[in-house]
Parts: sequence; C-alpha cells; structure tokens
Amino acid sequence: KQCWPFVVTSIPAAFVGGYWKIGASAFFVILGICLIVAALLLWLKPQKLTGTKSDNLWLNAALGGSVGFLSGLVSIGGGIFLSPILHLIQWDDAKRISALASLFILVNSISGLAGQLARSATIDWTFILPLLLAVLAGGQIGSRLGARKFDPIYIKRITALLILVAGINILKDHL
Repeated sequence: KQCWPFVVTSIPAAFVGGYWKIGASAFFVILGICLIVAALLLWLKPQKLTGTKSDNLWLNAALGGSVGFLSGLVSIGGGIFLSPILHLIQWDDAKRISALASLFILVNSISGLAGQLARSATIDWTFILPLLLAVLAGGQIGSRLGARKFDPIYIKRITALLILVAGINILKDHL
C-alpha cells in the first residue's frame, strides 16, 4: 500500500529521463554530483524513528517522480538516491525502505532502459549480460551477509564511502 505512489510516478519519469539525450560531459557531471550527495545523505544518521511519513501521498509521489526521472537520466535504478532520502525523513524502518528500494530499482531500471531504447539507443548485450550476472550474484551475497553477519550502520557507512569515492573520481575525470 505504501509503495504505489513512488512506483506510479517514477515509472513514466524514469522513461522520460532515459529518453532524454544528454551529452557525455553533462551526464558524468550530473552522475558525480548525485553520487556525492547520495553518499552524504547515506552517511547521516537520523535520530530514532519517531513516526512514519509513509502516509503523505504527495511527498511520496513527488519523491518517486523526482528520483525516477533522475535515475532514468543517469541510468541507475534510483535506489541509491531514494534510500538515503527515506532514511533521512524517517519514512519507515530500514526493512521497509529496503523493500521499497528493491522494487523501485527494478521498475525504474526497466522503464529507463525502455526510454533509452525508444530513442534508438543501442545496447551492447555482450557487456550487459555479464554485468547483470555480477549484480545478481553480488546482490544475493550482500543480502545474506547484511542480514546475518554485519551491523547495518557499518554497511551504510562503507557503502557511503564507496559511493563518495566513485562520485569524486567521476567528477575528477570529467571536470
């Protein structure tokens, strides 16, 4: 019930973002800045969960559409942008945010890819297929280790550092 405003607004927005052609330089600058902001948001630790904001239809729809467009534009599923925002505003507990992020990544990846294909973008399947297998394997391993072995705050902080380094490297190479 709580996920539909995010998904309904993000699917068409991700399609438009994927369809919208931007230059390589602009793409990398936008991507680098977004990754750095996501890393900083992920690093922040909100106070104890005091109440959920999941019933705010307009906020959820606006976040879904905005992050959906951005995810289509930079060709990322969007969970890396949406999750830190939801944690920061204390949308719900970590398990519900992770569940929403997983669904969000799936639908936005498909929609953004459809947008790119609609504008006649070509896809190099010899590159994509091994990447998909690596994502599947990494996701399974990470999920199991995260659920059973590691403290979630350490996972968040390590992820934030990796995203920050990636964002800085992208900007360093393209500014």
